[in-house]
Amino acid sequence: MDALMKMEKQLKAVSDANRLKLLACLKQGEVCVCDLVDVLQVSQPAVSQQLRKLKEADIILERKRGTWKHYRLNEEQSPFIQAIIDDLEPVSTENCSPECSIEEKII
Repeated sequence: MDALMKMEKQLKAVSDANRLKLLACLKQGEVCVCDLVDVLQVSQPAVSQQLRKLKEADIILERKRGTWKHYRLNEEQSPFIQAIIDDLEPVSTENCSPECSIEEKII
């Protein structure tokens, strides 16, 4: 993907209030999708659609743990995206269930 196309995709991804709110939540670190549902007060599929757009723009990363997906900010951001993220006030989230906050056990 050339630089202009990547810039366009990233700017489109952050041009939505719900996606900006998701990024503000992720400033605190990795978050389970179930916690993001509580923040946006929308269905889990609706949250997943918003997260998919941020993931496709390489702004966030996804990790699956059991049945839930966890998201975090990509450590390498374009300067203009990093400036937007830096300007967002962090939004705290609650853990939806004990399974989301327990580290995976290595067997």
